[in-house]
Amino acid sequence: MECDKKYITIQQLEQHNKAGDLWVSINGKVYNVSDWSKYHPGGETPLLNLAGKDVTDAFTAYHPTTAWQYLNKFFTGYRLKDYEVSEVSKDYRNIIHEFTKAGMFENKGHTAVFTLTSVAAMFGFVFYGVLCCNSLWVHLCSAMVLGMAWIQSAYIGHDSGHYIVMSGHGWNKFVQLITGNCLTGISIAWWKWTHNAHHIACNSLDYDPDLQHIPVFAVSSRLFNSVTSSFYGRKLEFDYMARILISYQHWTFYPIMCVARVNLYIQTLLLLFSKRQVQDRTLNIMGIIVFWTWFPLLVSWLPNWSHRVMFVLTSFVVISIQHVQFCLNHFSANVYVGPPNGNDWFEKQTNGTLDISCSPWMDWFFGGLQFQLEHHLFPRLPRCHLRQVAPLVRDLCNKHNLPYNSLSFWEANELTIRTLKMAAMEARDVNNSGVSKNLLWEAVTIHG
Repeated sequence: MECDKKYITIQQLEQHNKAGDLWVSINGKVYNVSDWSKYHPGGETPLLNLAGKDVTDAFTAYHPTTAWQYLNKFFTGYRLKDYEVSEVSKDYRNIIHEFTKAGMFENKGHTAVFTLTSVAAMFGFVFYGVLCCNSLWVHLCSAMVLGMAWIQSAYIGHDSGHYIVMSGHGWNKFVQLITGNCLTGISIAWWKWTHNAHHIACNSLDYDPDLQHIPVFAVSSRLFNSVTSSFYGRKLEFDYMARILISYQHWTFYPIMCVARVNLYIQTLLLLFSKRQVQDRTLNIMGIIVFWTWFPLLVSWLPNWSHRVMFVLTSFVVISIQHVQFCLNHFSANVYVGPPNGNDWFEKQTNGTLDISCSPWMDWFFGGLQFQLEHHLFPRLPRCHLRQVAPLVRDLCNKHNLPYNSLSFWEANELTIRTLKMAAMEARDVNNSGVSKNLLWEAVTIHG
């Protein structure tokens, strides 16, 4: 009976917003996930970022219908008073319902099979070119193919990290470890840790790790105030060195992308050998050992050091295309400061993402992530459906007067460089106290 139901206000829910006291609301019912957060398959960070909030849209986006049956054991007995659903959230949930009815989340198509086959063929070519040929040109081609193989492996690792490659959880984890740790040298544990936080707090300057590149890059002068990263738990110091580097970031962006791989290797090792709680730490370390066994041995098989240096640098330059693409999807989009809000999930994704328009035959090259907004809204949707649902997302954005940003690859590069240059000019204008003289301009252009 309605009179027997207990209610709390949004303000009371917001008080339970920290580790050990972590409540969330889903469809107006309040759940205590304080103890569960440590065992959450997506990590504790997404729950902490949305603690004390209604998370219905985020929960619906990330969890299949089978997950709802497990919520009752976390139910506090309370419901959220004055619980309301915005019109855009109603439409968003209706679309997910229709996708579920159509079986689109379960229909994974044949993309993964084709991609895995192509990756195997490319690695076969690389090993043949290095082990069986002495020609410099063959070694150069092998390095370029290795870069492409890493790109496609990363896409499969990404998709399996969202559990949309194989039908079972265990098989997806197996694909993650092979395509991530063993083939590319990037820990899937590190990727999940950062990527899940990125999805939940898309383009938050202090909560999204994908925008926290001080002292090398800054996409907004808000970062010049040395904001504290809630993800890393430390202050992102905008010091003299950061000011110098950022002042020229529109020139250094592409060269740094060419060696960005090194940073990912370092970040992987820092996490796996840290004191943080890491899921499947041993398996991740074993996978990294596999990579650092076959890759150095392959390079050492080349006849001399000039071939070896050329081989490594060329492969890094080729895969830098993927690093650039990831930056294009978010660097020039709108940013904000503060934690994400559960009640504006759809709006935050539209404001913080940029799609890359391309012909269907180029979908393989971008791995489906050219439909960045569609992927952020429906992270469980296999990439073979993203082009199909893009018009629906565009129509929904138009209906609610929300941005739907889509540019060609070259236009997105131009916009990203303009964004970096704008921040670079702001960095040069920072006075000795570390405060920008043009914060009024930043306040006008910032979104959140």
